[in-house]
Amino acid sequence: MKKSLALLLAAALLLAFFALVGCNKDGNADGENLSLCVVVPSEFGDKSFNDSAKEGAERLQEDLGVKVSTIECKSENYKQNMMTAAAENDFVVPIGWEFSEIKEVAAENPDVKFIWVDNVVDGIEECPNILCITYEQNEGSFLAGYIAAKMSQTNAVGVVGGEDSSVINDFIAGYEQGAKYANAGIQVYKTYTGDYESPEKGKLAAEELYAKGADVIFQVAGNSGNGVFRAAKEGGFYAIGVDQDQKISAPEYDDVIICSMKKDIGSTIYDVVKSYIEDEIWNGGTNWLVGMEDGYISIAYGGADSKQMVDDDTKKEVSGLAKKIASGSIKVDTARTM
Repeated sequence: MKKSLALLLAAALLLAFFALVGCNKDGNADGENLSLCVVVPSEFGDKSFNDSAKEGAERLQEDLGVKVSTIECKSENYKQNMMTAAAENDFVVPIGWEFSEIKEVAAENPDVKFIWVDNVVDGIEECPNILCITYEQNEGSFLAGYIAAKMSQTNAVGVVGGEDSSVINDFIAGYEQGAKYANAGIQVYKTYTGDYESPEKGKLAAEELYAKGADVIFQVAGNSGNGVFRAAKEGGFYAIGVDQDQKISAPEYDDVIICSMKKDIGSTIYDVVKSYIEDEIWNGGTNWLVGMEDGYISIAYGGADSKQMVDDDTKKEVSGLAKKIASGSIKVDTARTM
């Protein structure tokens, strides 16, 4: 009898130990016992979309002890790379539309949580281990267009997109509306590079629009957008950054980037995982559509040492417009299909 009681007590202590190992002092999941992998379709180093996701993951590692790794697909093996990440991590964060086989991978790895950025799974409610995050990038792009029109000296502005897709066209819809809100007669030129990994294509696309008369160009083309900045610098024009505050992430172009439309991918990833760790909240099986009202979409003007090209009056106007968009009193055009 005594031996049985001793065994039961030992088993209870063992269970309590393992429960504590997996929890923090508040009794919730412990970040130091969680791992996360960010999987990007191309490579890091774009100073915008991919790098924002990586920055958010790195903050999770620094602040909460999450073990972070990354995979660069380099435009191939998207499914296999998700499978590889799922075999070794608690969270897998695929970035971009290329990971369309996520539903199948998630079904084969039910204990892994997937955070798919910038896309929605059909039948998401049937996928409890997938959380999709999409963004109202059209809202911030409205403000970018407003600033572009205010800064233009030629009555013409432009936008260079990575591809002709619903997400990129959502940026463009808001940008054009915002430009015409500032100046109904302004000309808005647009073109696409066809990919996100060619700064040379971005440069050629921007030069085409500058030659047409645009003197401010909004780039929404990933790493290709760095070519837009180079064209602006060489030609004496202006540009607007995207996703990150590119006056900071691309400081070599601080003198031509007037502002950035910040789509804070990194912070959305950070907040999802932090909520799981601290409060055991996981909203799998849903799409989280975030916008200006949530604080993840904004206009950024760089840091204290950045060159300021947008005057204070325009900044105040932009702040007022942002409040109207967040409250719903200004309805921004959209091209989103999800």
